[in-house]
Amino acid sequence: MGSQAGLLRKPVGQSLLAAGTGACKRREMGHLKRTIALVGMMGAGKSSIGRRIAARLEVPFKDADAEIEAAAGCSINDIFERYGEPAFRDGERKVIARLLSEPPHVLATGGGAFIDEATRERIKRDAISIWISVPAEVLISRVARRDTRPLLKNGDPAEIIQRLLMEREPIYAEADMKVDSEDGPHSAAVDRIVAVLEKKGFVE
Repeated sequence: MGSQAGLLRKPVGQSLLAAGTGACKRREMGHLKRTIALVGMMGAGKSSIGRRIAARLEVPFKDADAEIEAAAGCSINDIFERYGEPAFRDGERKVIARLLSEPPHVLATGGGAFIDEATRERIKRDAISIWISVPAEVLISRVARRDTRPLLKNGDPAEIIQRLLMEREPIYAEADMKVDSEDGPHSAAVDRIVAVLEKKGFVE
């Protein structure tokens, strides 16, 4: 008991503090060479995964849809209803171009952004594109929990998801990387993405 009490009375971490080692300081990741643009279907978890990657690499995170809403002063649903999809895509194109001109960060794009040819070419030129690929049944389960997806309002969501996947997957496949993600914790996808980025030298 005497030795245990002595341990309890000992100033914990005193030697670390005295040495000035900064033992609890966050690990420095260096800097990101190019913006990481996450692409893929609605419900793929791009925003959630993107925030985690940004936190891991200690860089800013940007959500293209949130930036579009901030610029327009209304929701994406309102933009679709008032002005139609072409007007939304035009605004999306401009916002993503602006974001890609900023210092490197992690950018989550909307499901249709990479499908737009001009936006896709801009992402290819100025970013590292990563396709977050998720099985159709997982996407359907996720989007069923929300009614904020304008493209799913005019028909059966499951059928629309299946159709969009068939149309979009060949285009998503043009991304620099593909990462498969299931209906579970996003930490596994984050680990794989960060490991590949470090291996390929995109993070110094």
